[in-house]
Amino acid sequence: MDTRRLILFVIFSMSILMLWDAWQRQHAPVEVAQQASQTTAANTSTPAANSVAAGANTAVDNDYKLLTGQRIHVTTDLYKADIETIGGDLRRLELLKHRASDNDKTNYILLDDAAKPMTYVAQTGLVGADLPSHKAVFTTAATTYQLQEGKDALEVRLSWTGNGVTVDKVYTFHRNKYAIDVNYEIKNGSEAAITPVVYYQIVHDNESNQGSALMPTFTGGSYYTDNTKFKKLAFKDMAEEPLKVTASDGWVGLLQHYFVSAWIPKDGLAREFYTEKLSDNIYRIGSKSTLSTIAAGASLTVPARLYSGPQTKKDLTETAPGLELTVDYGWLKIVASPLFWVLSLIHSLVQNWGVAIILLTLLIKAAFYPLSAKSYRSMAQMRELAPRLESMKQKFGDDRQKMQMAMMELYKKEKINPMSGCLPILLQIPVFIALYWMLLGSVELRHAPFFGWIQDLSAVDPYYILPLIMGASMIIQTKLNPKPTDPIQAKVMTWMPVIFSVFFFFFPAGLVLYWVVNNIISIWQQWYVNKSIHAEALAKKSGGK
Repeated sequence: MDTRRLILFVIFSMSILMLWDAWQRQHAPVEVAQQASQTTAANTSTPAANSVAAGANTAVDNDYKLLTGQRIHVTTDLYKADIETIGGDLRRLELLKHRASDNDKTNYILLDDAAKPMTYVAQTGLVGADLPSHKAVFTTAATTYQLQEGKDALEVRLSWTGNGVTVDKVYTFHRNKYAIDVNYEIKNGSEAAITPVVYYQIVHDNESNQGSALMPTFTGGSYYTDNTKFKKLAFKDMAEEPLKVTASDGWVGLLQHYFVSAWIPKDGLAREFYTEKLSDNIYRIGSKSTLSTIAAGASLTVPARLYSGPQTKKDLTETAPGLELTVDYGWLKIVASPLFWVLSLIHSLVQNWGVAIILLTLLIKAAFYPLSAKSYRSMAQMRELAPRLESMKQKFGDDRQKMQMAMMELYKKEKINPMSGCLPILLQIPVFIALYWMLLGSVELRHAPFFGWIQDLSAVDPYYILPLIMGASMIIQTKLNPKPTDPIQAKVMTWMPVIFSVFFFFFPAGLVLYWVVNNIISIWQQWYVNKSIHAEALAKKSGGK
């Protein structure tokens, strides 16, 4: 195998790896964790805990539908939210800092209770002693709430009373935070002690947010505990093998490309994560916990948080352990995560993600140059031998065995190792693939402008200018490299720029920008090495005369 064949093999392998990884992320079975107990086995074995499954299930009938009452409208610096008085559900969530993908003037709708195009709501409830589930009717002092200037928090209180028990469900929205506090304040005014079970769940259909065929993304359940670590659950797995994991920490939620919603119960509270298929295309994933007994005349406050927003690393890390793992960097996240950290650091200085990508590309090329130089030098040396190899081809004709022997003898005489550039190229493949998934999975690049016609680095180039530049740069690279002696290889290399240009028509502009800059730098490096090797060859000839 000569260097030319190696390059073809590497290009083909990288394409196959990326496509295979994308196919796996969309179609491969997702691991369903078996029941795992971390701490409170005694607590979860109580009769009240064992009854939570039945209690929660009776709150939703087999002919599932969302009930409607009165809407409470909430506006903050980040959200426009609708809370339903039935159950106190969070039924609609509009992200004011993120535009919809199909309309620059429309905000992104993360949660919605419309049957079409999607069903996606956050629910909570209490089970036991006729306490309010997500089907109970709450009351509120107002139907419109707005975060005021100079205030850092906005409280929305919903109340329910029955059988001598008063329950307040309190939403607290915070300025510049996607983590919402959702607390229960339970006052037992009855004559008997009560032992409530609290549950937090997300209801979602299995049809929306699935991405495209060319850019498949995962939409489904996810959860994290200190014991199990981060896990994903496909909707089909929720139906075939319902989740049952017990823990004293962690969160449970719904994952999609760029965004996540996760319920985070009080740390240290024993909980059980569960999933259930509610109808033909509606599923739920949630967490339930048995609370401590509330004596007659006593009170109990039960805190929890709901993160519902973009997968920005900073926000996720600050909200809960393991939540940052919802950012899907593929199987090379150990490489992709540091790359994103460097990219974010650069962005904090230049305040432009496109410029940050260019500077990151320069850093990567500089870091790999000592290795890349060997590959460039090998190709430059082969380029100098091209005329002699062509003469051998004419001399030996179709006798491939003699041709190979003569080539090996020439390489030995000139002290050239055609395989010397193999290792540097192979070592860079993981970095290229990790960077690919990092750029594809970073919400920070969503609708992030570069300059001119590039106003969204996560979308395709609207005029395909970057893919065409990349194709032109590949043509220039082929001119700098030695011409293949094999006519089939020569034809492949002729058409490769065209094929890759078309392929990159469907890639995000940020990723194509990386490849364009990478190719331009490679062209300069190869040209410089070619010039140096050619000068050495001329000096050698002059010295030999």
